[in-house]
Amino acid sequence: MGTSRVDRLGPYILLALTCAAGWLFKAHCGATWTGDEQYLTGCYSDALPFWGLRGVAAGQLPYVESRIEYPVLTGALIWLEGLAARTLAGPRADAADFLLVVSIVNAAFAFAVMRMMERAGLPLLRRWCWAAAPPLILYLGHNWDMLAVALAMAAILAARRGEPAAAAALAAIGTAAKLFPILLLPLLGLSALFQRNRSWTARFRSAGGLALVAVVFWGALNAPLAARAFENWAEFYTFSRERSGTAASVWEILAVQGWWNTDLATRNLWSFLIFAGGAGAIVAFGWPRHRDHLWALFTPVLAWFLLTNKVYSPQFDLWLYPFLLLTSRRLWPIAWFALGDVGAYWAEFWFFASLGGGGPGVTQMHIAWAAAFRAAALLWIIVDIVRGRAPDWVMTRARQEARNIGSVHLKR
Repeated sequence: MGTSRVDRLGPYILLALTCAAGWLFKAHCGATWTGDEQYLTGCYSDALPFWGLRGVAAGQLPYVESRIEYPVLTGALIWLEGLAARTLAGPRADAADFLLVVSIVNAAFAFAVMRMMERAGLPLLRRWCWAAAPPLILYLGHNWDMLAVALAMAAILAARRGEPAAAAALAAIGTAAKLFPILLLPLLGLSALFQRNRSWTARFRSAGGLALVAVVFWGALNAPLAARAFENWAEFYTFSRERSGTAASVWEILAVQGWWNTDLATRNLWSFLIFAGGAGAIVAFGWPRHRDHLWALFTPVLAWFLLTNKVYSPQFDLWLYPFLLLTSRRLWPIAWFALGDVGAYWAEFWFFASLGGGGPGVTQMHIAWAAAFRAAALLWIIVDIVRGRAPDWVMTRARQEARNIGSVHLKR
């Protein structure tokens, strides 16, 4: 009984400590930054500039009264967190109070992910890995991506339970928080389109129904604001299209090294084509082993998206980490990825500090080495998941039971 209680509560206790460390990592700089301390000490957080520059301190409504370069569900969360900070701290509320609220809410999402992992039967060791996740320390107070992570995890587990409509709805809601959960929708559609032992009419009807569910849920969240303040609502999509890249993305590294420097339109086109081609190859090569649980290929498709996208912000690694624990067969590549994430984080921020002469002299070549180390882990993960048989906890219950029955007959 005692061991069982430790196994159950231990990861939650460690997760609480990790979340506290994540808040302290960002909060130690206070409500303002001096010089380049946000880069030198790693305490940069989007919460601090958003407090003053995006109307959070003034209580302005996102999109209606202020522009926010996030999808609508994240914009709503930012407004609610700003309201909570102003309510709890009163007239003296500042960016540090806002950062505390942001960290607490993100911690709640991290606990929700842990609970989902537990209910999904994820091995205890992997739950300990989530409880001590380095990305949680680095990014818990960084911005608001944990909302989309939790929704994407809920969508994945709904697909695992054999509830594709719920999975499509949750993925669409997640896409209204951050774009990456949309990568699950084509996998759900393909699963519906190629169901075994069903007529093509039934298959098309099922796939069309999932598409309709996704459109309805995404549209219900976006249409009101798009109709009232289209330009501000579209800021996220405009901003994403017009960004040239970030320092740790493969495109920026290629450009800086003089290997492939293109204009923005060409970069947008090629990043999409290379991602789409690679994602198609992942599904094609993974089909023989994962046809009955295509949602498991969400992890390698997301990893490929991170590798090929023109923007690779540091916190993007938080998107992938819990899904690696869910679907990857081995822990070594996950550890490699986490180490690369830490290296890329400090290389990028110390590079920004070094531009002003106050940093440790980190150059873009250092960023390239850290990014290459992380990219090698991602490629290993992609190949390993695609080529290997899914772990037992990935399988749906019906599929796992069928496999177990088959094993019994073979033994007989």
